[in-house]
Amino acid sequence: MLYTAMLKTVQEGAELITDEESVEKTLSIIELIKSGGTAGQIIILLLFVLLLVASYIYFERLFAIKSASKVDTNFMNQIKDHVSNGKIESAQVLCAQINSPVSRLISKGITRIGKPLEDINTAIENAGRLEVYGLEKNVSVLATISGAAPMIGFLGTVVGMILAIFELANAGGTIQMDVLASGLYTAMTTTVAGLIVGIVSYICYNHLVARTNKVIHQMEANSVEFLDLLNEPI
Repeated sequence: MLYTAMLKTVQEGAELITDEESVEKTLSIIELIKSGGTAGQIIILLLFVLLLVASYIYFERLFAIKSASKVDTNFMNQIKDHVSNGKIESAQVLCAQINSPVSRLISKGITRIGKPLEDINTAIENAGRLEVYGLEKNVSVLATISGAAPMIGFLGTVVGMILAIFELANAGGTIQMDVLASGLYTAMTTTVAGLIVGIVSYICYNHLVARTNKVIHQMEANSVEFLDLLNEPI
């Protein structure tokens, strides 16, 4: 009985020590950032600002592209009816009511009705370039952030290693983890933060490019359909 009680006491003590060690080893993200020192905190703050900018651009462009992609399936049929019946003004009014990239392209083509088909096509293409430029507004900033953020993170890695070596040199060459901790925290936290921001920005950029390409394809398809309508024999 005495042996069993002692064994139980030892087990409980071991569990208590394990729990205490696990508590001591637990480190929150905020504490980890604070442990990186001033240099690490500045770089993390810069990366956080870049993440906010990337998030704003992504959602702003996503909603804009989503709105631009909404086209009434019956729109081109109504345009065909108006143009075939010579109701040019009615077709222009319809385009103004829809007010989308597709409708603006068709409206530009309608204003050139009566001129050579090549001139109409050129006018639509020029208007299409302006619409694409509007859709891609600030998207290139995401690409820049996706490339710059990891580099800023690696800059933090170099700064952290320099700080660690400096502290090690001042300690007289004695290797102590508490001396190296601040520099290593700076190196690791900035690297992770830079990669996270870069990966998120890269994914957001490619998603916006894919959505924009769908709208561009939609614009091209409707433009070709409109030109075919004008080229049909009366």
